[in-house]
Amino acid sequence: MSGPAGDFWATLPLGENVRLLTRDANGLAAFDKPADVLSHPNSSQDEVRSLLTCRYDKDAQYFHWRAADGAERRLWLLNRLDSATSGVILAAADEALAAAVRAHYASKQVTKVYTALVFGRPQQRQEFWHDMLAVKNVRGQIRTSVVGNVPAETRFQLIRHSQKAFSTSLIRLEPTTGRSHQLRVQCAKRHLPIVGDQTYGDFALNRSFARATQNKRMFLHSVETSFAYEFGGATHRFKAQAPLPREFQQMY
Repeated sequence: MSGPAGDFWATLPLGENVRLLTRDANGLAAFDKPADVLSHPNSSQDEVRSLLTCRYDKDAQYFHWRAADGAERRLWLLNRLDSATSGVILAAADEALAAAVRAHYASKQVTKVYTALVFGRPQQRQEFWHDMLAVKNVRGQIRTSVVGNVPAETRFQLIRHSQKAFSTSLIRLEPTTGRSHQLRVQCAKRHLPIVGDQTYGDFALNRSFARATQNKRMFLHSVETSFAYEFGGATHRFKAQAPLPREFQQMY
């Protein structure tokens, strides 16, 4: 089986500063989503600040638009990132392919790596974090707390620590579960709040950091996604990497 023609990818209605990172012959693709861009629009008013600036079917989970020749085109969204989180996000140009990759996500056969900038210095250079969380929908907003019955697991590693104007650490996070806001809550629980996190972070430090650096973004970035998937009677390996944004690099 083969994916869509090359002009499909060349004419995508990409959102502002969204980049196509890689795609394979089947039509599986990875994009680099900037911070403050939505994974998908929640209403027509959101389309201008979304991954693709077009209509989105929430039930079928695909973007759809008209090509120059009038043909309808679709792109299935495979995972989501919080709007404040940047980095790798996946999509597929084929419905059957989307179903196959989603099945891998459901069976936890996907490796995801994040980089975060946090306030403070970890006591250990590497750890395996296991927590029991509670995930609730509060008036349409997801909120996660550290007292619950939903298991959340993450491999943590310190990359480097800096003691400049602020005590901050660059860390690597590899979640082995996929709970909403998992990494943000697990970091906050360990007194390592993610810089710029407006929900679970240190609000006073966020304000001081923003004044000093003129940067208000949340410093969480999906840097790599990799897995092998079955499709069309064969096994295919897929890997996508999104380089650290300039804001991260400026801190070190």
